[in-house]
Amino acid sequence: MSHPSLSRIVSRFKREPSRTGSLIITFYGDAILPRGGSVWLGTLLQFLDMLGTDGGVVRTAVSRLATDGWLDRDKVGRKSFYKLAKSGRERFETAVEHVYNPHSSDWAGRFELLLIGNGADREASRTALTEAGFGSPMPGVWVAPSNVSLPSIAAGAIRLEVSADDATGRRLVDASWSLERTAESYREFMKTFAPLEAWVSDADNMVPADAILARVLLIHHYRRVILRDPLLPASLLPPAWPALEARQFCARLYQALLPASESWLDAHGESATGSLRPPGPELKRRFSDVQRNMLQK
Repeated sequence: MSHPSLSRIVSRFKREPSRTGSLIITFYGDAILPRGGSVWLGTLLQFLDMLGTDGGVVRTAVSRLATDGWLDRDKVGRKSFYKLAKSGRERFETAVEHVYNPHSSDWAGRFELLLIGNGADREASRTALTEAGFGSPMPGVWVAPSNVSLPSIAAGAIRLEVSADDATGRRLVDASWSLERTAESYREFMKTFAPLEAWVSDADNMVPADAILARVLLIHHYRRVILRDPLLPASLLPPAWPALEARQFCARLYQALLPASESWLDAHGESATGSLRPPGPELKRRFSDVQRNMLQK
């Protein structure tokens, strides 16, 4: 690893509780999904070896993700290739859209209100609803600005629509989401990755292995923050909300890291049919709103 700021970010990641499975999901969504969605286990092992993650830990995490319905395995000869399982794809693709192309709610004083009964359905729905932008003011009750997509896992919930003026809406928001904690997470994300800005400005001398590692860790940290952001309309947000600044910051680093990190995938990524296919158009669409705004200025 050639850049000391990247080394510090890696060291910080390694001090956290084990997140190997979550990082694998980030790697799939950010790097592999645009290039076919399936990759050799050996590619995962090479990537996570750069973080010092033991191969046995990686294999255990992949096995658990398969058991939990996130990944399917294809065996070709002695090699194992993993792709997203059908049952995990909906949540996965919703999260990808939330991270790269989020859309603030077109709120006009109305909220979606969900009522979910006791039992397994309530707990099973929790993560999917949170990632879809719903908040919970009390057990079994979920709320979001109108027109938010409902995850299929919560399709059996009682669904209502309620009206609220701005003052009532803000009270409901305060009861349903920890916005100050999310704001602080955005600021901490920018503080953590700010030392990389000078490095990525010299993209011609960037080592591909460093670039793919920085890119995935960048999105991994950003994903953890934005998936807690309900993307509320401005009228319901506290002052100095840092989401736009964090998004523009993430987009600048991401676009700078992209060419060299794709070179690493060209060299080390392997699918069941050989090299990974070239990235599809969805890769160019990522952070496209930020790029358009920059060109218009």
